[in-house]
Amino acid sequence: MFEQRAQEAARASMPLAERMRPKNLEEFAGQKHVVGKGSLIRSAIEKERIFSMILWGPPGCGKTTLARIIAGKTSSYFVHFSAVLSGIKEIRSVIEKAKDQQRLYRKKTILFVDEIHRFNKAQQDAFLHHVESGLITLIGATTENPSFEVIAPLLSRCRVIVLKTFSQDDIHTIINRALKDKERGLGNLNLVLSGDALAYLIQIADGDARAALNNLEIAASLLSSEKNILDEEKKRHITIKDLESALQKKSLVYDKSGEEHYNLISAFHKSLRGSDPDAALYWLERMLSAGEDPMYMARRMVRFASEDVGNADPQALEVALNAMKAFRFLGHPEGELALAQAAVYLATAPKSNSIYVAYGKIKAIVKGTGTLPVPLHIRNAPTGLMKNIGYGKGYKYAHDFKDAYIHQKYLPEKLQNQRYYFPTDRGYEKTIKQKLEKWHNLKKQDEK
Repeated sequence: MFEQRAQEAARASMPLAERMRPKNLEEFAGQKHVVGKGSLIRSAIEKERIFSMILWGPPGCGKTTLARIIAGKTSSYFVHFSAVLSGIKEIRSVIEKAKDQQRLYRKKTILFVDEIHRFNKAQQDAFLHHVESGLITLIGATTENPSFEVIAPLLSRCRVIVLKTFSQDDIHTIINRALKDKERGLGNLNLVLSGDALAYLIQIADGDARAALNNLEIAASLLSSEKNILDEEKKRHITIKDLESALQKKSLVYDKSGEEHYNLISAFHKSLRGSDPDAALYWLERMLSAGEDPMYMARRMVRFASEDVGNADPQALEVALNAMKAFRFLGHPEGELALAQAAVYLATAPKSNSIYVAYGKIKAIVKGTGTLPVPLHIRNAPTGLMKNIGYGKGYKYAHDFKDAYIHQKYLPEKLQNQRYYFPTDRGYEKTIKQKLEKWHNLKKQDEK
């Protein structure tokens, strides 16, 4: 009895997100492409043929939960390993325990490595042989692209499983389960979320199940302490004001899929184009405060760097990409400053839409003219036959000429002498314009 009460007390002290962690695939919300009927992982679990894998996805999408379900359903010895807190010494200890499990109990060891991208090369190498031999089934979790963060030999021995951000419907399901579950959730509190409060909770979670449950728990805790109602059967309603008070975050009028979303992103984009850094910062913060995905804002700035700045300042694209990378590395709230820095840079950069206009013309030309043949003299000629029929004949190697420039035809015959890109006199494009005019004059001289 005492042990049972101790277990219940320990469970009650756990965060709601931990208590509500799904115990099986039937409880797992979303990720149907990964765990749905007929999926690779479900089949592997049912057939007891678990393979090493890297679970790649955003925070709160169920990577740890999925690893635990896999281990539980396959009766494997499960080790949860943090790449942040552990080193080579701890890795060796895990390997020895895995050998004992195999020798004494004939049990497989599933090693779950959280944030595997934080392991250095030596640490990843330490796993390699044991994954290859089958002693350990490795399940790594990462929010970063494993192609860049996991060494190639280890990556080649693992299947990369891509998990997606939970949809709004998934988060809705997860919140409702927590409100109704009397054993693990908040069912005994008789809490009811108003429609706008539920929508707000889903919105600020931004597809992160852990964040949704953490925010719900904070609101429920505050409500329980402030509204100590003696009648436990009476419903306790959580309004959007309750959430704002509990989370210390003002709900802004915003719908990420509705008209206001497009109004705000239009205002942000046009402030950048209009060279107004103050307005750009304002609209950036309006969207971030309302729960917009920061990576969406970063992607829009990357696009803007090419569409509205272009070669007037080639550095702009690098600044925008670096801001995206910095936010991925830092997250909230530190990473927001990198986005702000990029917004100010883009707003104050010289502007040119010449590339945008030129590329639009080219797309129309390609669509209208189809597959025009490549001129023979600029075709590759890797075989004797190709050379004999004229491939590469008459091609002039630019580096053999003054300033590495020689006039020759590069467009299909039907499009000869056409021009699509007209740089402006702003920023670096002024230099590009001067070069093109110089080459254009040389071309005219050659044609005389």
